[in-house]
Amino acid sequence: MTVWHHHGVAAAGHGRVPVSFRLVSENSKPQDSETLDQPASEPAPAGPAQHGLLARVQSEAAAGADAAAAEKARARRAAAPVAESSVSKIKLEESAHPEPMRPASRMPRLPSDEEIASALAKSVSDAETGKAAGKTGTVSVAEPADAAVNTESAEDSAAMRPSAEELAKRKAARDKAANTKPVLPRVFQVLIAVFYPIVLLVLAIRLVTTSTFLWIEYHRPGFPSDSFGFTTDDRITYGSYTVDYLLNFASPRYLGDLVNSAGNPLFLSREVVHMADVKTVIVMAFLTALVLAIIMVIGMVYLSRRSFGGNRRAFFAGSIVTLALIIVLGIFAVTGWEAFFTEFHKIFFANGTWTFYTDDTLIRLFPSQFWMDSGIFIGAFVFVVSSLTLAFTWPTKDRRVAVSAAMRPGRRAA
Repeated sequence: MTVWHHHGVAAAGHGRVPVSFRLVSENSKPQDSETLDQPASEPAPAGPAQHGLLARVQSEAAAGADAAAAEKARARRAAAPVAESSVSKIKLEESAHPEPMRPASRMPRLPSDEEIASALAKSVSDAETGKAAGKTGTVSVAEPADAAVNTESAEDSAAMRPSAEELAKRKAARDKAANTKPVLPRVFQVLIAVFYPIVLLVLAIRLVTTSTFLWIEYHRPGFPSDSFGFTTDDRITYGSYTVDYLLNFASPRYLGDLVNSAGNPLFLSREVVHMADVKTVIVMAFLTALVLAIIMVIGMVYLSRRSFGGNRRAFFAGSIVTLALIIVLGIFAVTGWEAFFTEFHKIFFANGTWTFYTDDTLIRLFPSQFWMDSGIFIGAFVFVVSSLTLAFTWPTKDRRVAVSAAMRPGRRAA
């Protein structure tokens, strides 16, 4: 391996021959080398160039030491004998291109073999010392570091672990959450219980406002006849027009344009206005009942999936409310029908718009007996249906046992 070379001159025989200085390996064979003649005069003092040369030699020596260390490592892995480090020396090699000569006093002093060997040995020693120190430092520092990390991890785990009091609080919160009944099933049960009597009452009114009920009512025994000339067929025909007007989307002209056999208007203008008011009340009642029925269906579906027995409890409560309401209204109607009828009209209609003469068409088609029979039918229908609902939802012992047996994880009774 070439370490250093420098072009110069040396004496050979009787003349001067241009030569070059080269640092070569001890194992390399010299070719046409000659011995370097030292000048007779004392060597010149070391200058900046000589110091630079020494630094360059030391750096290249350090590089050679690193390469030798790598070679040693590979040799250990291959179980091969370690080769001894070679010692370099300065050889003279004749240059192929002669250069101008300069005085010997200006020639730099070259390092001797002992200086080069000492520099190489020092570099190798420093490199090995640094590696050993690095390994020792890694071991000595890593072990305390690992111990410190383990200590910190243990302290963090102890700090993160909840106390016994905190664990007790969490357990109590879990038990409370498990035993707390959900709110939404309760809400749907209350809504069903409240909406049930309203929907049932409107359903009974809808059954009354049909041509079938009119036919049954006009043909039942004991129903009073018209003293002003309407036959039963006339009542059914004109009465059906009136009921149809309440359920269709026609304007008041639907009744206002009707005429009797003499060509006179069948209904007076104030009668048409009252029927328009009745139509508004009926339509609003039907729409309200429809919305409430939809909410009830949604609640029933939800309770059937989330609260086993929730529908039964909701309809049981609703039937009780309905029975209580219909009994109170029935007592009031039986003890004072005229007062009940008057108060009912005052709630929904303005005073003076719902009173007529006995010869007006509305009174002839729908006498007082018709409204009494309608009230009886509505009350009886609501009472029977709510009583059946109460009977089928009564919380008997067998039903309570069935509910308890049917309960399973993820499905709680509310």
